[in-house]
Amino acid sequence: MRYANGGGLTSAGRQRREAVRMPAAELSEQEIKPPEAARRLRVSLIPACQWRQSWRDGGRQALASRGPSGSRCRLSPRCLEKLAGYLEQGPAAHGWVEDQV
Repeated sequence: MRYANGGGLTSAGRQRREAVRMPAAELSEQEIKPPEAARRLRVSLIPACQWRQSWRDGGRQALASRGPSGSRCRLSPRCLEKLAGYLEQGPAAHGWVEDQV
């Protein structure tokens, strides 16, 4: 699901992406050029170049996942429960025609 956790990737998705970036650090340490790194990692040249630059700027830690992106939800738990209830009731319960989304 693309927008799990309030936005961005799920925890598993972030771990999968990090698992691709960490070998990029190893290749950078071996002074493998970005085109060859991209080929080995089966990614396009753009992320390979970006990962190498990040590695230069901050080492392996710069390639680690920083957790969920986006801002935190501002709704209280009570408001989230109410919203879920409203969504379960559907649009007609709130004055909308059934086929409107």
